[in-house]
Amino acid sequence: MGKSSNKSLKEQYKNRALIGGVYCVKCNDTMKPWVRATTDLQRSKNRFLFSISMNSAPEPCMHDAWNEFGGSAFSFEILEEIQKKKTQTDNEFSEDVDTLLEIWTEKLNIEWKGENEFGKEN
Repeated sequence: MGKSSNKSLKEQYKNRALIGGVYCVKCNDTMKPWVRATTDLQRSKNRFLFSISMNSAPEPCMHDAWNEFGGSAFSFEILEEIQKKKTQTDNEFSEDVDTLLEIWTEKLNIEWKGENEFGKEN
């Protein structure tokens, strides 16, 4: 691959539409959900799939359930997506994603009676 091709690929990556939002990793055997927010849903999904392929829990808080039931018992579900607007700064987009997490936290706490974990992905 030539330098111009690499440069083109880097430029395409920088200019891609950034989609963030709220997602849930759930242990299907226990139905325990872990709800997270991120500014890059594709990266989070790829990280989850990589964890499955390596048979390693995506986060320390999931470790016990992962060891007991295995990676195949876990699922990744996007709850809501939001696309970064061209006029938004990274901080503004992150604040919008945080607001979505607050909305979903409120909604799901009612449905799951607080038996979940919520957080912003680092």
